Amino acid sequence: MLFVKKHQQRNCRRFLKISCLLEVKKLAKEYIVIPMGDPAGIGPEISVKSASKKQAYDVANPVVVGDLKILQKAAQADKIDVDFKVIEHLADGDYRPGVVNVIDLGNVDLSTFAYGKVQAQCGQAAYEYIKKCNDICMSGEAAAMTTTTINKEALRAAGIKELGHTDILSKLTHTQNPLTMFQVHDMRVFFYSKHVALRKACELITKEGIKKYVHLMDDALDTMGIENPHVAVAGLNPHCGEGGLFGDEEVKYIEPAIKELQAEGVDVTGPVAAQSVFYQALHGRYDGVLSLYHDQGHIATETVDPNLTVSVTHNLPYLRTSVDHGTAFDIAGKGIASEVSLDEAFQVAAKYATAFKKKAQARK
Repeated sequence: MLFVKKHQQRNCRRFLKISCLLEVKKLAKEYIVIPMGDPAGIGPEISVKSASKKQAYDVANPVVVGDLKILQKAAQADKIDVDFKVIEHLADGDYRPGVVNVIDLGNVDLSTFAYGKVQAQCGQAAYEYIKKCNDICMSGEAAAMTTTTINKEALRAAGIKELGHTDILSKLTHTQNPLTMFQVHDMRVFFYSKHVALRKACELITKEGIKKYVHLMDDALDTMGIENPHVAVAGLNPHCGEGGLFGDEEVKYIEPAIKELQAEGVDVTGPVAAQSVFYQALHGRYDGVLSLYHDQGHIATETVDPNLTVSVTHNLPYLRTSVDHGTAFDIAGKGIASEVSLDEAFQVAAKYATAFKKKAQARK
């Protein structure tokens, strides 16, 4: 009997120890805020779907910032049985599958609201969700922000001068050099230039510019917890210009930049022909690739899988990930919007949030 009693006591202590460890693990999960996006688009629907899933709660604690009435309409449209919990502080949430924790700004007038239409009130509301999420992240309450979708025309109708997430967040955080990265599976692509004409993109290539962006991407990968990253620079011209036969940017700017970077101790390879560098990165040869113009990198990532391509903004004071699609006004409110992209963006945020937070704190 004494042996049995001692055995039971040991099991009890072991159970309590395991329970404590599980509780610590549960409490250690990061908070990630989700601005629900333009109320007239699919943002509210995918927010409800994604933020109530077990797979989200397995990796982090999601909180949606938006309008409770709109989120309830979204749940009805999608025939989702969820419980909404309105909170003021993230620590007050009920973090379990089937629950959507909401910070309710109550800023949409349902009497004039309509799905699928550009509305000034929706542009203003979407901006306010982003600003609130920014405030929460800047306070340190949340480790990351995962954004849904906003509409540029609605923002303009509301008088918002910044017409995209990156521009809005850059202004709110006083960030001068935001850096965009796309991730699909384990391929990470950074962009030297984005929304400029192809002719202009070629003119922007300089040795100093290549060096600057390689340093930026190297630093960004470090903040994500990737130590000693090995990166590559894509070639600009066909076959990297074939020694100047098909363009001289590689010879004049890119190759000299690579040599100087290597001399500085940066683990960088390039230029590597665009026809092969992205495939190599997808299969683990490089931790990141610098795409030299918009479509070069976008085609590479979205050909792999457009639904799983996630946008990550670096150089902000916190981690921000985003879906890679629009407001889809044509299907808003119909209960058919797919949340797969938001699921993936949330998972990417959860994957890197802790490392990013530690690096950010260490640099203060």
